[in-house]
Amino acid sequence: MKKVGIVMGSDSDLPIIRKCTDMLASLGIPFEVHVYSAHRTPREAGNFARNAKKNGFGVMIAAAGMAAHLAGAIAANTTLPVIGIPCKSTNLDGIDALLATVQMPTGIPVATVAIDGGANAALLAAQMLSIGDEELSAKLDAKRASDAEKVLQKNAAVEAEFNK
Repeated sequence: MKKVGIVMGSDSDLPIIRKCTDMLASLGIPFEVHVYSAHRTPREAGNFARNAKKNGFGVMIAAAGMAAHLAGAIAANTTLPVIGIPCKSTNLDGIDALLATVQMPTGIPVATVAIDGGANAALLAAQMLSIGDEELSAKLDAKRASDAEKVLQKNAAVEAEFNK
């Protein structure tokens, strides 16, 4: 199975990345995590992205706040799918990162999940990888069914309390 490459602009993004890695681990998907800044370590970020395919990656995830150029910088250096996670910052509550992440020029696409959406980034990466992997596809189907069952159990409890 191909790995997921995860890059964060700062280790302050670790709480969001942990949601991502926890989800990937629960699905049995291998991954690597790195801290590379689009502005402070552009050479390292670019090298990581340029070599991602030959190093066994199938999808890249980039998390950054504020100016949030990391996902675009990764996407500019690979044709692998890139998923951006805009992260909250103290100034604009993540709206700045969201807008920066979705404003990619034609030819450099970046899929974008919600602000601080680490778990959804992992699930989207898993869905991309599952296109050619029936076992992973079955795991995603089982997770979706389990999530639905949990909602139905909560619904039954609410109905029992209020719909007498």
